[in-house]
Amino acid sequence: MKKFLLATLVLLLSFGSAQKSIDINVVNGHPAVFLWVSQLTKTFIPAVDAALDGTAYSANWEEFYGGTLAKVGGELETLEAGLAEIGIVPTVFEPSNLPLQNVTYVSPFGSADPGVVANILNEMHQNIPAMIESWESFDLEYLGSGFTLDNYMLMTKFPVNSLDDLKGKKIGAPGAAVNWLDGTGAVGVAGNLTTYYNDIQTGVYDGVIVFATAAAPSKLYEVAPYITLTNFGSQYAGALVANKTWYDSQASEVQAALRAGAAAYGIGFEEAIKARTAASLEAMAAAGAIISELPDDVKVAWAASLPNVPQKWARDLDAKGLPGSEVLAAFMQGLRDAGETPARDWDKE
Repeated sequence: MKKFLLATLVLLLSFGSAQKSIDINVVNGHPAVFLWVSQLTKTFIPAVDAALDGTAYSANWEEFYGGTLAKVGGELETLEAGLAEIGIVPTVFEPSNLPLQNVTYVSPFGSADPGVVANILNEMHQNIPAMIESWESFDLEYLGSGFTLDNYMLMTKFPVNSLDDLKGKKIGAPGAAVNWLDGTGAVGVAGNLTTYYNDIQTGVYDGVIVFATAAAPSKLYEVAPYITLTNFGSQYAGALVANKTWYDSQASEVQAALRAGAAAYGIGFEEAIKARTAASLEAMAAAGAIISELPDDVKVAWAASLPNVPQKWARDLDAKGLPGSEVLAAFMQGLRDAGETPARDWDKE
């Protein structure tokens, strides 16, 4: 009887250990219609669960998207406060708090390939300590990947064939992308995807700078039917992070599972966005959008007309004790090493 009771106790303890559940809240301000959010459900969470399988831990997930816990641009504060354990922080809306991660948005006309840009930024996080330190200053743990958006373009109420067509027009743009309009005669207005449709419809904007995989599900072509392929480039827009205090308190198996999930998320997002980009453009054309490509000479003229914002951005950060010039040089060299030919060598002028 003693042996039976002992064996039963061991079995119960073993079962209890295997069933230790960890509550994890996941947050992003955008709704799940957007790819970087849906991939949390489709790729990240299942990959973490798979990595935890066979360990003493399991995860109990709660997902908070579309402003249910954090508004767009409020994810960093929500995670820092510990209201959620894991989330996607859209760095594009954190130019002051996370300036180094915004290097792509101040350096337009780079690469149209989101995979190239993602690899460069992930390597920069590994090789430039200040990139990681910037997250840690907000009690956040960078999990090893993020999301890079497909090639940015213009969507407007009017056709764009030259820079003159933009003069006096109000163009909505995310974060530092407003700088891409300097010298064009357009009026840049900061905005984000959650309000673009209504803002164009009501006349707040005459158009927006956006990317195909978000424009299609948002049905922006209904209010801005002219799509102009400008080749502004793919942009590193956000990272998958955890509250660091919480992360540091977790067992090594849990930490490893979260990083495995982040790696799977990065791969899954890249595959999905490449497949969806062409499909999004095709769907918008079928729905009546008028798609044209900006002539090469106009692209060159546009890039040449811009002030060297990247250099100023880098010098300003250098003056604050941040490695702005190092980050800019690393990004630009990463593009060249990947076989890309940027429209301007922002770091060398």
